[in-house]
Amino acid sequence: MKLIKDFKAFILKGNVLDLAVAVIIAGAFKAVITSFVKDVLMPPIGLLLGGVDFKELKVVLQAGSEAVMNGNQVVTPAIKEVAISYGVFINTIIDFIIIGFAIFMIIKAYEKSKKKEEEAPAAPPAPSKEEVLLSEIRDILKEKK
Repeated sequence: MKLIKDFKAFILKGNVLDLAVAVIIAGAFKAVITSFVKDVLMPPIGLLLGGVDFKELKVVLQAGSEAVMNGNQVVTPAIKEVAISYGVFINTIIDFIIIGFAIFMIIKAYEKSKKKEEEAPAAPPAPSKEEVLLSEIRDILKEKK
């Protein structure tokens, strides 16, 4: 039972919950960026490069072939193509750069807001009751002169 209590205490710590929320948001953010790169950014770039579809860019190491059939009997089994898909890798690198830049901008904005909070002077504390009372006594003594 101690193990369960320790685990519950660990999970309910603020940092773990913050991390869980960050991971979920990052997953959704990655999906948005991936779609942006694949569906919005890469088609115009491919068009500018002569109608290239980056998903199709690859170096074929071994060509594939379909199975040869004789009725229901397989004469020659299918051979899967072996290729280095560098176009997909380029898409992934662009995803990474955009996500990295977005996170950089978020952190930069966060640091800037923290710096403004530190630079902003705090309001002076209200005078204590003793200070107020002494000020009143001082003012009364000045009036009597």
